Amino acid sequence: MAVFAVAWLWLSDRAVLAPPTDNIEQLIWVRSLEWGYYKHPPLPTWLLWPVVQALGWTAWATYLLGAACTLGAFALMWGLLRGMRGEAYAATAALAGLCVTFYNGRLYFYNHEIVLIPLVAGCAAACWKAYSTRKIGWWIVLGACLGLGGLAKYQMAVAGLAVLLFWLSQKAWRDPMHVFGLQVAGLTALAVFAPHLIWLINHDFEPLQYAMSSSLAAGLPWGPRLHEIANWWGDQLFNRAFPAWVFLAVLGGLGRWPGARSATAAAQGSGGGLAPSPVSARASSPAQVPSMARAGEGAGRALLLYFGLTPLVFVSVMTLVSGSHIQLHWGTPFLLFIVPAVMELTRSAWAGPFRPRQAVLVFIVIQLLLMVRVELTSPTGAGLLRRASDWRFFDAQALADTLHERAVAELGGPVKVISGAWAESGALALRLPDKPLVLIDGQFQFSPWVSAGLVADCGALELLRAKTPPAGYGPVGPAFPLLYWRVKRPKAACAPGATG
Repeated sequence: MAVFAVAWLWLSDRAVLAPPTDNIEQLIWVRSLEWGYYKHPPLPTWLLWPVVQALGWTAWATYLLGAACTLGAFALMWGLLRGMRGEAYAATAALAGLCVTFYNGRLYFYNHEIVLIPLVAGCAAACWKAYSTRKIGWWIVLGACLGLGGLAKYQMAVAGLAVLLFWLSQKAWRDPMHVFGLQVAGLTALAVFAPHLIWLINHDFEPLQYAMSSSLAAGLPWGPRLHEIANWWGDQLFNRAFPAWVFLAVLGGLGRWPGARSATAAAQGSGGGLAPSPVSARASSPAQVPSMARAGEGAGRALLLYFGLTPLVFVSVMTLVSGSHIQLHWGTPFLLFIVPAVMELTRSAWAGPFRPRQAVLVFIVIQLLLMVRVELTSPTGAGLLRRASDWRFFDAQALADTLHERAVAELGGPVKVISGAWAESGALALRLPDKPLVLIDGQFQFSPWVSAGLVADCGALELLRAKTPPAGYGPVGPAFPLLYWRVKRPKAACAPGATG
C-alpha cells in the first residue's frame, strides 16, 4: 500500500495544474472550525485542521490525508476479510478493490466521500465483531462509526441501513444481547451526531437545503429516472469497477492453467487456498463445530452482500421514487465492498490456490495501464481527450501570475481576501504568497472565516465566472475567457499582518 500510495500520489500531483475542487473547498473551510458548513457536515474539515497545522496550507496536506483515508479503509476491509475468510481471500479482495479507478486515479482526492470510506469499512468490521462476539463494546464502536459517518456525510445512513438489514437477516431479535446492542449502537450514534444536529437546527438545515436545491429535487420524469438508474449501475460496475473484474478474471483464469491443479491440494493443505477459514468455535462439543462454521460462513456472506449491494439498490429505489438526479460519486464510499460481494456470488471460481506472485504481477500490470491512461489524458502529458469541464487543465499558477501584481497595485497592499466562485478563488489563493482567505460567492454567511471588517480594511480581489462580460469587471486574459475580475478598494492601505 505504501508503494501504491507513493506512485499514485506522485503521478496525480504531476498530472494536474490545480488541486481537485473538493480539496480546494476543504482548504477554504479549514480556515475556521465550525460545527457545520453551508453544504456539508464538519468532520472532514476537522480532520484536515491538524494536518494543515503540521504541513502548512498546501494541496499536499489534502493529498496525504485523502490517501490515508482510502488506504486505511482497505486495511480495515482486509482485516475483516482475513478473519472471516482467510488471508488469501482478503489479499485477493484488497488487490482487486485497489483496481477500482476511484481508489487509484483519485487517491489524492479529499472530500466528504473520502472520509466516509474508512468509516463505512469500520462500520462493517464493527458490525461483524459485535455480531460474532456478542460484546457490547463492539456495538459502541459500531455506533461511533455511524455517528462519525453522519458528521462526514449524511449518506452514512445507507451503511446504517446495511447494518439493519444484516441484523434482520440473521434474526438477531431472538438474542436479547443483539437487541440491546443495536439500541446501544443507535444511542451512541445519536450522541456523537447531536452537536451537529443542534447546529443544523440553529442554521435552518442549510446543508439539507443545499442538497434539495440540487440533485434531490430534480423531479425527473419516469423515463429519465430509469435512464439515471441504468447509467448509475453501468458507471459503478462497468466503468469504475471494470479493472477489478479484469483482475479477478485473469487471476481466476490463471488458476485453471495446466499445472495449477497440481498445486491445489498442497496450497489448500497449507492454508493457501481461497476456501473460508474456520469460524472460531464456541460450540460445547465437536459435533457442533461444523454447524457453527456453516452458520458463521452464512452470516459473513450476508454481511458482505448487504454492504456491497445495499447502496446500489438504495440509490436506485430512491431515484425511482423521488426522481432525484444521481451523482456518480455517491457510490464511492461503498464501492470497495462490491468486490467481496461479487466474490461471494462467484465462490466456485475461487477453488484454486492463491499464488501471491502472480496476483501481484497482474495487479502491477493493471495499475501501470491505468497510470498510462492518466498520463495520456493529463495536461502535463499528451493531453488527449480534453474536455471543456476538465478541471485538471485549469492553470492556477498562470492565473496568479496574471493577477497578482495588478491586484496588489490597485489594492495598495497585499491581497488578503478573494471573493467569488470558490473553485477558481481557492485555486488562486493557494498560488498567491499571502495565502488570502476566500469569501465564497461574496457571501459572509457561507464564509465565517472572513469578517466584514477585514474586507473593509484591506479590500478584496473579486473574481466572477460569466458567459458575458459583467458590468464593472474586466477580463482576466485570453487564457481564461470566462473569468473576470475587479478589486474592492480598502479604506486605507492594508497592513501586511492584518487578519480582520
